[in-house]
Amino acid sequence: MEREELIKKWLNNELNPQELEAFKKLKDYKELTTLSNNLTRFKAPEYNVQEGLNTVLQNINTSKKESKTHWLRPVLRIAAIFAISFSVYYYTTTLDTNINTLAAQKTTIELPDASNVSLNAKSHLVYNKSRWDKHRDVTLEGEAFFKVAKGSTFNVKTKHGIVTVLGTEFNVKQRDDYFEVICYEGSVKVTHNSDIVILKPGNSFLKIDGKLIAKEKETSLYPSWINNESYFKSMPFEYVIREFERQYNVSINPQNIDLKQLFTGSFSHNNLEVALKEITLPLDVTYNFKNKSTIELTRD
Repeated sequence: MEREELIKKWLNNELNPQELEAFKKLKDYKELTTLSNNLTRFKAPEYNVQEGLNTVLQNINTSKKESKTHWLRPVLRIAAIFAISFSVYYYTTTLDTNINTLAAQKTTIELPDASNVSLNAKSHLVYNKSRWDKHRDVTLEGEAFFKVAKGSTFNVKTKHGIVTVLGTEFNVKQRDDYFEVICYEGSVKVTHNSDIVILKPGNSFLKIDGKLIAKEKETSLYPSWINNESYFKSMPFEYVIREFERQYNVSINPQNIDLKQLFTGSFSHNNLEVALKEITLPLDVTYNFKNKSTIELTRD
């Protein structure tokens, strides 16, 4: 990957582990990180860069004509440096931080208040460091497990609803027509359209295709995917397949199989062959590899 592309992705906090190692090997890695650290120590006053530059240029134009040749060029240089410096500072301190995981990838990040977020495969998290002291807000697409440090209100925004807490542990899963929140510690307020629900430890809120689904009380201390396993209790088989595709970065083509049939069981994230047996044997389904990344499921 080109040096400029690595730096751009670094500024946007979009480097994956392999790209981060490549970025650390750049000759100017130390200078770039030092500059970034120094910039974050300063808080820029409210200042209109364009207005400031216009003022400088206006002063230049109204000055005595005979003196222009002596100081015009240095002033222009200073004005340009001034404008660029503020632009760089604004750019580097107000950007949203974007965290993405690919299929078969998980990651854990620490937020500015020491809260921790574990992202499941094919998930996207967005937050803003510069506004974090006033607004502890994150936007989520996919699935994440949160350990929230106590403090001001913490909001997880999804396209299906908002999860609000003060300090607790909970899991949010938002995938297409699937929205689920499980509280593991503390309490969680879930706002979904006209529904407002307060969850206590072990309680869940689940909607599939807009329908509220009742679930048994959760007894585990954290979601199973944290330990590289996906567990399902009376879940339509199509959702099992979707999760399998995310965890193994494969495409599954079901043939003559009822995807609405309910599945109870689990599959591991560490062994493709074993995992395939775990989801097919209970339903008397067979599988065949069409190629390295495409699997066909059939029922005899």
